[in-house]
Amino acid sequence: MMRFQFYERAAIGNIVGSLSIAALVSLPPNGALAQTPSTDNTLLRMIETAKSGGLQSGEIVLADRSGISADQAFGLADKETGRINQRGANWLWASVTKQITAVLILQLVEEGKLSLEGTISAYLPEFTGAYAKQITVKQLLQHVSGLPNPSETKENLDGVPEFYTQTKLNHSNFTQAIGFCSGAPKSKPDEKFEYNNCDYLVLGAILEKLTGKTFDKLVSERIATPLELQSLASSSDRIDNRAIGYTTDGKRYPAINVTTFGASGALAGSASDLAKFDLGLLNGKLVNSESLATMWKGEPTLGYEALGVWSFPARLAGCKEPVKLIERRGDVAGIQVRNVIAPDQGRVLVIFSNDDTIDFGEVWQGKGLSFELLSIAFCSDNRR
Repeated sequence: MMRFQFYERAAIGNIVGSLSIAALVSLPPNGALAQTPSTDNTLLRMIETAKSGGLQSGEIVLADRSGISADQAFGLADKETGRINQRGANWLWASVTKQITAVLILQLVEEGKLSLEGTISAYLPEFTGAYAKQITVKQLLQHVSGLPNPSETKENLDGVPEFYTQTKLNHSNFTQAIGFCSGAPKSKPDEKFEYNNCDYLVLGAILEKLTGKTFDKLVSERIATPLELQSLASSSDRIDNRAIGYTTDGKRYPAINVTTFGASGALAGSASDLAKFDLGLLNGKLVNSESLATMWKGEPTLGYEALGVWSFPARLAGCKEPVKLIERRGDVAGIQVRNVIAPDQGRVLVIFSNDDTIDFGEVWQGKGLSFELLSIAFCSDNRR
């Protein structure tokens, strides 16, 4: 029986400055995006490197503070029908959803509605877990809560944990938080790091409790509307115009109910809208500079995990000094996403792929697809 992933592979603890990202730049039709000879050369190098590394299907966006500079979709979205990937199509954002959840939390902190050191019981009294009065919001954000793990529930014949195959209508953040996630803990709070979707389901329930609005409504009002992200919405198994995920031997990924991921992984939208979200952070449109610094402060003892992202310096070929990177990975239903911000450069790289078998490698190893493509994207001008 095959084994399938339902969480981002980056987040298994011992990252210590790792990063996975691929970036391609393309000439848009009708000159819609500005290009320079330097960008053209970067494009050619990236395409050659990506293809030699097996990256054949997906969409990649490059942006800087002024906006999106390149966006290219390539390969097949659906192998059975021959449908190709197209720019502007919807992708499952997977655990990038957690990055957005963290932003919503920091917004409420700015508004004085909660504290990172506040406990679950203070904001969600319905939660009856053993350590409700001890687990803090920050511990949930950094996966050191010790809560039960949905990815460890009994698997079906396809290797899918039953938590993610629920078909009942009521599997909201709140019901999951006070239900499964309030069960027997795996460890004491702050005892160890363990990547866990329950952490963000509980955070989603806290957001809903404090605002009186659903998570989807909060995303719409506080993220999508101010940034004009027209595609950003909660996903479902029936979301239109999205790529089909594939796994080993080109097989279609087994069916799961994406909506069960809630505030931990159920958002979807276009690749370009994800880049615009990153630019919203860089340009101070979502949280203030103090909140951004808090959210992007990596903890070395936790593998440079910050709040909803990983933040670390990386040595790349062609750059004289380490490049600070803010990275968020996602991996669900055969869709991989790599979302990276280089804040000091004011640059953004986003990649989606519907091939679950692509090995991006780890940038801290100084080799592999991630290292090569990041070096081209951020350091090919040899000025940094």
